[in-house]
Amino acid sequence: MDDPFRQRPGVESLNALLPGTSPGTLGIRLIEHGPDFLRGTMPVDERTRQPFGLLHGGASVLLAETLASLGGYLCLDPASGQQLAGLEINANHLRGVRDGEVTGTARPIHLGRTTQVWEVRIEDSAGRLVCISRMTGAVIGR
Repeated sequence: MDDPFRQRPGVESLNALLPGTSPGTLGIRLIEHGPDFLRGTMPVDERTRQPFGLLHGGASVLLAETLASLGGYLCLDPASGQQLAGLEINANHLRGVRDGEVTGTARPIHLGRTTQVWEVRIEDSAGRLVCISRMTGAVIGR
């Protein structure tokens, strides 16, 4: 896919949106806005582990939806006043992680007039696939 992004504010500006939100609380940080992807990291620590010591599936889904939602918003025309609202998200948790950091990469699959579909691959620090997620979002007016 050619460059789908209509906005490129920079990862510093995107990270400035996160304090005081659930992604900010979990330590999610945007690290790269590539030609057809948005990438971010999340620590695996006491904020993101479930009681048995593994990365919580819900934390992985929060990372996936954060990346897909922000990526989707960046594909919208800023003059349109439109936003992207999540309609559905699914996730397959493929590998447990106990510590370190995971990295998610979100790429658009479909960018339509009224819906978007995004795939998010979450990998551990060794590059092994931990979770694969897909989010469908609705393009809505303000």
